[in-house]
Amino acid sequence: MAALPLMEQFYTIQGEGFNAGRAAYFLRLGGCDVGCVWCDVKESWDRDAHPRVAVADMVAAVTAFPGRNVVITGGEPLMHDLTDLTAALHGANCQTWIETSGAYPLSGDWDWICVSPKKFKAPLPEVLRQAHELKIIVFNQSDFQWAEEHAAQVSEHTRLYLQPEWSRAARMTPLIVEYVKQNPRWQVSLQTHKYLDIP
Repeated sequence: MAALPLMEQFYTIQGEGFNAGRAAYFLRLGGCDVGCVWCDVKESWDRDAHPRVAVADMVAAVTAFPGRNVVITGGEPLMHDLTDLTAALHGANCQTWIETSGAYPLSGDWDWICVSPKKFKAPLPEVLRQAHELKIIVFNQSDFQWAEEHAAQVSEHTRLYLQPEWSRAARMTPLIVEYVKQNPRWQVSLQTHKYLDIP
């Protein structure tokens, strides 16, 4: 039976991007070699530090709650083959959402693909082209140009978001607001779960 290293799982409200405010069950998989300096879940990086959990057990945990939106995140979830997991979730009438850096090829069947590129390992062009949502974390002013470079690689239907890095929010949010006013195809994304103090 298929099993994946699972760091944590919890039922909450999606805090960011297009689906912000919607009930969602998070499955955070272990394993990441992207190595973002501001990562707030560095404990997810070591895939061997987390128990391998059967896909059937994950689906059972998800369906114990009324929500049917499931976010697969990490770490970098696409380090794993997610075909069996997404098939099982769809079989349980769940929506499959992924949050990825885009640095690995897509596996699985996705209802929503959020690509949040990282500077330390570039996203694959074919993953960018399939993104429903491009979410750029703004840490420095130079990140606006970096955001445009990635926006040029996605579909015309991809939703574009600029989100301040949490520790820099006071400084960067006013710049993001002004940028979006000048470049209205972008939208502001905030980590609303941190303001609401929910996981």
